[in-house]
Amino acid sequence: MRLRGRGPRAAPSSSSGAGDARRLAPPGRNPFVHELRLSVLQKAQVVFMTLTLFPIRLLFAAFMMLLAWPFALVASLGPPDKEPEQPLALWRKVVDFLLKAIMRTMWFAGGFHRVAVKGRQALPTEAAILTLAPHSSYFDAIPVTMTMSSIVMKAESRDIPIWGTLIRYIRPVFVSRSDQDSRRKTVEEIKRRAQSDGKWPQIMIFPEGTCTNRTCLITFKPGAFIPGVPVQPVVLRYPNKLDTITWTWQGPGALKILWLTLCQFQNQVEIEFLPVYCPSEEEKKNPALYASNVRSVMAKALGVSVTDYTFEDCQLALAEGQLRLPADTCLLEFARLVRGLGLKPENLEKDLDRYSESAKVKRGEKVGLPEFAAYLEVPVSGVLEDMFSLFDESGGGEIDLREYVVALSVVCRPSQTLATIQLAFRMYGSPEDGTIDEADLSCILKTALGVSELTVTDLFQAIDQEEKGRITFDDFCGFAEMYPDFAEDYLYPDQTHFDSCAQTSPAPTPNGFCIDFSPENSDFGRKNFCKKVD
Repeated sequence: MRLRGRGPRAAPSSSSGAGDARRLAPPGRNPFVHELRLSVLQKAQVVFMTLTLFPIRLLFAAFMMLLAWPFALVASLGPPDKEPEQPLALWRKVVDFLLKAIMRTMWFAGGFHRVAVKGRQALPTEAAILTLAPHSSYFDAIPVTMTMSSIVMKAESRDIPIWGTLIRYIRPVFVSRSDQDSRRKTVEEIKRRAQSDGKWPQIMIFPEGTCTNRTCLITFKPGAFIPGVPVQPVVLRYPNKLDTITWTWQGPGALKILWLTLCQFQNQVEIEFLPVYCPSEEEKKNPALYASNVRSVMAKALGVSVTDYTFEDCQLALAEGQLRLPADTCLLEFARLVRGLGLKPENLEKDLDRYSESAKVKRGEKVGLPEFAAYLEVPVSGVLEDMFSLFDESGGGEIDLREYVVALSVVCRPSQTLATIQLAFRMYGSPEDGTIDEADLSCILKTALGVSELTVTDLFQAIDQEEKGRITFDDFCGFAEMYPDFAEDYLYPDQTHFDSCAQTSPAPTPNGFCIDFSPENSDFGRKNFCKKVD
């Protein structure tokens, strides 16, 4: 399985959208991974600052939050869903000014001495929704505190002492994870506020839905674009020499990021308000198209690429399992193409047995594109051709359906390695005893990892202790239980740090923050992952 080069394929666009229509290629770096490396001099600086300025900054920031609390408490009294009074009373204007000043002082004490603002923030009547990207850190709360705009947050956040009071003051849209109908209610509330002719505060939404390392813009969630009203794109940059800001799913934890950032002499952030984007009639009817075109505008302003990878791809790339995906895996591209066909991996797991039985009947007999389309029950399209090419390594126009099923199993249940291997054994195993040979194992593991080259001889010989030349699933399962790190030992023994990432570029990169409609399972992954907190 490998990525095969194809000609550019036009991305969806409209007359009012971005004109740079091109196929969205996989990024060079995994957008969900951040590696932070400090030089000897930088380490010395951190030690010095930890012993001197860091505790002062930390205590002062806590003091400023405590100072802001009584103002926010008084101003947030009353029903949260009551429409704000227009115009604002003088005392509310004073409280709003004081809270902005307190929060700005807090950021200044934390080293953000200069917050550069470019462009003009639109009035609520011009754009009720502000879309911010890219999202990479909790420090992206800076524009929220500077504008006191509403945001979308988990309902549990309002119960956090002190912080919950400050959150309630900006009248956020709360999302309840215990309410299965919460997403629909959230979208309706956003639409209601967006169509209130500026009576409600502007809503800041981070449409990426999760943290990235700012090397590209991933797929925007449609929540901010469903109302079909004009939005103002806002891009954020952190042009710092040492990137201590980024907080991704794999990388430095929340406390370490806070510590290292407060140990810098100064931190820079740039907030740029782009012109208001007014949707066309086509975009109003198609929120996904609207989101894609706004993303293209923001990516152009940032000077970064766009990719169709999503939060779900983050789960795939960083899922815990005995087979962890390498940086050059094709499975992220495969998952993108599955969604491009209108299929949802999370809904396909129940169909894996049906797909595998159909593929097993073929016994390795290869099929062409029309048969592949009939197998998936979808029409032949450019997206299907791209998916077909992933498995057509020889370029002969034929593929083995078993490889598709193995890849789909990994995408549907990325952390269940043995379940995927067992499914593969059922398809590749001999009808008599269900055994496979070394060539079959190589094909299975290459597909499961999404790579074109993989040496499995040492692994096969280690499993085949009796030197029969064939192994069963029970043999493989028993070996995996005895040696849970078999992949690191036998498949890529020369790699001491096997992660789905590349070297971090030393050059400063653009940046951003996010509180959108995040998937419910956010605590997956390896032990060194950082569990997100609000």
